[in-house]
Amino acid sequence: MAARKTQAKSNTSADELKKFYRDMLLIRRFEEKAGQLYGMGLIGGFCHLYIGQEAVVVGLEAATEEGDKRITSYRDHGHMLACGMDPDGVMAELTGRSGGYSKGKGGSMHMFSKEKHFYGGHGIVGAQVPLGAGLAFADKYQENGRVTFAYFGDGAANQGQIYETFNMAALWKLPVIFVIENNQYAMGTAQRRSTSTPDLWTRGAAFGIPGEAVDGMDVLAVKAASEKAVAHCRSGEGPYILEVKTYRYRGHSMSDPAKYRSREEVQKMRDEKDAIEHVRELLLTGKHATEEDLKAIDKEIKEIVNKSADFARTSPEPELSELWTDIYA
Repeated sequence: MAARKTQAKSNTSADELKKFYRDMLLIRRFEEKAGQLYGMGLIGGFCHLYIGQEAVVVGLEAATEEGDKRITSYRDHGHMLACGMDPDGVMAELTGRSGGYSKGKGGSMHMFSKEKHFYGGHGIVGAQVPLGAGLAFADKYQENGRVTFAYFGDGAANQGQIYETFNMAALWKLPVIFVIENNQYAMGTAQRRSTSTPDLWTRGAAFGIPGEAVDGMDVLAVKAASEKAVAHCRSGEGPYILEVKTYRYRGHSMSDPAKYRSREEVQKMRDEKDAIEHVRELLLTGKHATEEDLKAIDKEIKEIVNKSADFARTSPEPELSELWTDIYA
């Protein structure tokens, strides 16, 4: 892997660097296993993997405090794991089992955890963004100092409700960070073909919302930008936009062959920009860890992921009576 310059080496410790490596590796291995289970027919419906984008949510979570909230779209397994949700419960939900976070009734896109302040997982493009502003409005009303992270992609950035939400959030100075996970292809159309502006974060300027773009393949750069955004929101200055420029290695979903880009392009990103390999390089060159240390972490992660897959296979399917629970009317 080619050497890379890191924007912010001073904002982390050796222990935190190891945690970043572990957390990103957990997401990577979990998603690889989910892809395997999908191929075996054990996961049905839609399944959008986070492989390649791990540094985004791990870097952002590094700046959170207890009580901060997060809400995202359908590419959500990484967000669940990064905020501390149990891999067993996530994988069991993917396979539609009663041991899942939504008792097997929600699947990939519809998991929630009140304990971890994770509010989904939403299948409608961009629909989670106004909900995120609503979460932030509750915090503003209660004056509790909490911040909400509302994640959406570059494709969703062209949805009208995003800008209605920007307007309201700016008008009411809501403590919400709008995170644009720009993986460059939305559902399969390159950003340059679908979007008139090269930098999506600048769209907040019309509403007086500050923001910036950040290298989403560098977890330390993401952490530094997240700390800045969180400080802005906690100080009562209102919303902030982070456009995190990242890259997914797989197709939009498991049913997408991703023929709109070349294999050479994907391999080049893996070789030169992979976020996990970057942290691995920092740990080794900085003598914060040995090859044996990292092999031990990898072994631990594989055991956790294999355990989650076993739990998902053996957890029973929900009883038919579950059809009548968790409904409003």
